[in-house]
Amino acid sequence: MTSPAPAAHTSDPARRNSFVLPRMNAVAQVRAGKKTRRIPQLLLGLVGYGAAVMLLVRSGLGAASWNVLTEGTANALGISFGWATNLIALLVLVAWIPLRELPGLGTLLNVAIVGFAADATATVLPDPQGPLAAIGYLLLGLVALAFFDALYLGAQFGSGPRDGIMTGLVRLTRLPVALVRTGIEVTVAVGGWLLGGTVGAGTVLIALCMGPLVGYFLPLVAVRLPAEPSPAPASAPAPASAPEGTSVDFPKSGPGA
Repeated sequence: MTSPAPAAHTSDPARRNSFVLPRMNAVAQVRAGKKTRRIPQLLLGLVGYGAAVMLLVRSGLGAASWNVLTEGTANALGISFGWATNLIALLVLVAWIPLRELPGLGTLLNVAIVGFAADATATVLPDPQGPLAAIGYLLLGLVALAFFDALYLGAQFGSGPRDGIMTGLVRLTRLPVALVRTGIEVTVAVGGWLLGGTVGAGTVLIALCMGPLVGYFLPLVAVRLPAEPSPAPASAPAPASAPEGTSVDFPKSGPGA
């Protein structure tokens, strides 16, 4: 099995914007190196993500689309925000089956940790006093959500359930990521609003800024994994001679090999 090439580190802003994480299955994620950094980074990212979610909810200015749906589900079913988060995550994982998405360790821990971290934050986070405090909650929550999202993704243990829906639909429909993500966010936000979730100016701000912020943070916090060297054959046969006037193409090494 050929290991994906490690993402190249670059300070070039143009290349940073095109940064992508190598795609690995669950076995490859666990076998990859640097686990003493990756596992704590994964856990910190997921806990911070849950705390940032609650900051946005408490701002009262409009949460992200999936949080609008979570809030509406919690209100409709009479359960806590954390339990609603976990319930939706499990339902989304079921939707992975027709999309043929495979979960990783990060996917499973996302379901287990984010909701409880949001509930724990709610017990100690006071309501904002006045509009300036609410705006502060919104801006801090937005930046924190993007940072901790990039942090857990950068640990390279797999994406959360909602990100898997997006990547699966992109692969099956061949539509642009921006179009698919926008369609998902609009559908989810409308559904959450119909259930009683809060939609406000913050919802629009988050939808417009999350992508660029995650794109900025991800190259800075992603763990660069060394590629496993391919085992060399004991004795490589010499290439067959080609007729005069023709050339022999040798396979190139690298990510595209």
